[in-house]
Amino acid sequence: MDSNILYPLLMTLGAGLATGIGSAIAFFTRRTNKRLLSFSLGLSGGVMIYVSFVELFQQSQLALTAEWGQRPGTAMTVLCFFAGILLIGIIDRLVPSVENPHEAHRVEEMEEQPRNPKLMRMGVMTALAIAIHNFPEGIATFTTAVDNATLGAAIAVAIAIHNIPEGIAVSIPVYYATGDRVKAFRLSLLSGVAEPVGALLAWLVLMPFMSTTLMGCILAGVAGIMVFISIDELLPAAREYGEAHISIYGVVTGMAVMAVSLLLLG
Repeated sequence: MDSNILYPLLMTLGAGLATGIGSAIAFFTRRTNKRLLSFSLGLSGGVMIYVSFVELFQQSQLALTAEWGQRPGTAMTVLCFFAGILLIGIIDRLVPSVENPHEAHRVEEMEEQPRNPKLMRMGVMTALAIAIHNFPEGIATFTTAVDNATLGAAIAVAIAIHNIPEGIAVSIPVYYATGDRVKAFRLSLLSGVAEPVGALLAWLVLMPFMSTTLMGCILAGVAGIMVFISIDELLPAAREYGEAHISIYGVVTGMAVMAVSLLLLG
């Protein structure tokens, strides 16, 4: 397989399987490091927001204005940006709110509740909800990495960080229901597989038709998706861990790290 395709696929796979890291944390640590999780989620959001507005939106606009002219190209960029927001917003609405996969969970919960077989459904539904969310994230990571490996790697790391708490969210109810750590870990890991599946779909469906216009539209759509994820999921989850200022420090750090990286590698 061409390395131009293999590396983006591997990046997406790594980001998706980070749900397994969350599951492992739930099983092998005694206490939740709330400050670290809050900072990490904020950092992930900062990276996504900075990359979306400073790089992806700008690259999309440059590509589309070169093809369509200044005014139509800019209008197309804006339209695709909000189309990305609309897409992930619709997906978010389809997820049952009672099994919200983005609710903050703590490792201590593993010991707080007795075994309850009825919670298996919640674990499965949480895994399904996360898989649905991860699918467009896989497309976003892959298509960005194909266009720009540096940006793709940054997005993959940011998504991997935000997948860690999701792995905890899947593991806890499944462990409550079954008492089986292996089953909980397996289901948690499986929920992240939707990301490389999304990448494969992008490769099979989008790549044969790739053009400057299509790539420009995809980059703007990816920017919209990541801004929505940051505002709707990452930043609220970071604050739910009770470390509001820490999460903001994470956001600023994420933006600064991304800015310096792009300056050095640009």
